[in-house]
Amino acid sequence: MSDPTPTTPSGHDTAVHPFDALEPRERRRRVRSWALWDWATQPFNTVVLTFVFTALYLTKDSFIDPAVAALGEDDPAYDRALAGLTSGLGAWIAVGGVLVALLAPVLGRRADVTGRRKAWLGAGTILLVACMFGLGFVRADPAYFVLGAVLISLGSVASEIAGVNYNAMLTQVSTPSTVGKVSGLGWGLGYVGGIVALLLVVVAQGADFWGMPTDDGLAYRAIAVGCGLWAVVFAWPLFKNVPEAPPAADRPRVGFFAGYVELWHDVVALFRTSRTTFWFLLASAVYRDGLAGVFTFGAIVAAVSFRFSDSQVITFGIAANLLAGASTILAGRLDDRLGARSVIVWSLTALVTCGLVVVALHPFGAPVFWVAGLALTCFVGPAQTASRSFLARLTPTGQESEIFGLYATTGRAVSFVTPALWGAVIAITGATIWGVLAIVAVLLAGLVLMLVVTDPAER
Repeated sequence: MSDPTPTTPSGHDTAVHPFDALEPRERRRRVRSWALWDWATQPFNTVVLTFVFTALYLTKDSFIDPAVAALGEDDPAYDRALAGLTSGLGAWIAVGGVLVALLAPVLGRRADVTGRRKAWLGAGTILLVACMFGLGFVRADPAYFVLGAVLISLGSVASEIAGVNYNAMLTQVSTPSTVGKVSGLGWGLGYVGGIVALLLVVVAQGADFWGMPTDDGLAYRAIAVGCGLWAVVFAWPLFKNVPEAPPAADRPRVGFFAGYVELWHDVVALFRTSRTTFWFLLASAVYRDGLAGVFTFGAIVAAVSFRFSDSQVITFGIAANLLAGASTILAGRLDDRLGARSVIVWSLTALVTCGLVVVALHPFGAPVFWVAGLALTCFVGPAQTASRSFLARLTPTGQESEIFGLYATTGRAVSFVTPALWGAVIAITGATIWGVLAIVAVLLAGLVLMLVVTDPAER
């Protein structure tokens, strides 16, 4: 089913926006159905990719040579073997990142031209679910490591490609005056959904998985399959209740490889005709890499620099994501009142400040990170959701999926910056705490670039 009325981004307002013409009950149903997709798919990132499957299973000694595993944690060969697992997983995820950079904008353009955003979102969601189901076959044996790493990487690609079209559908379930609130609702539900799924895992572990056999990694494999089932149940309302976008009738349909030529022409045209969008894509690529670093390395800083125990790290992660979810929903409302650009700038300023506090007050111990570290997480979500709504307001009608494809591509293009600076600073100083300054530096660079991006609505 296609929505016969095209979307209208901010800056092109009409007296009555097409979404406003719907009955209030129908508007609420579409918004809830759209936002639930974030809730449905976030457990892949929170449970599978971050806290449980990869961290507690795929990169543990079940997947190294049994003879080396028998040497124990204090043996250098044991440590090198585990490092080989983490680097191998990283390499496969990097391959996935390259695929996203190559595919996202072209597939996004095809979705815009043909009016098939929901179809591509559905294909990505199905592939993501299939990868999580596939992880159920990854036994605790070194021979299965590559299978697990490939499925994780492929799931990341599916999540990114689906996310491009999901983000583009934001303009189909909001108006220029509510896009920030709706975007914040999606991000917030995503955070909360991931944490609810993580809490269910903690409960299952506490109950010894209700007598289920846990040998051969069966418990972790069941968790991955459970995340896939979760996605099926909660993603379904979007496909049932949100119509397909109309095709962009004024844009030519071309073959896949010719799409790259057209993409280059579109980028040049974007630079000439929508300079603000072009520079925002550049600025957001930098600071989003810093935002990713906050969650990627935050647990390491807690454990190594502030001596958090394993249970404290998990507790911190749950609290951090709950705070991030709540602050993101609140930020969506501030977005509509103050403007997305203002939310981004103030969030980045707060992140830089909190990062500096973590480093400066490090000698005072764990309480510093409980306060300043949790404060950091309160500003990550607002910056993320405001970035999405700002881009939605800037994007020309009919190019939503393509522009969000470029959004994904630019973010992937510089995704090595924060990890590289993190490693270099720690190698030079010999202390993990100084790696926080690497994250701060990237966020500060993004903030400076964002200051030169103007908001057409403010002008």
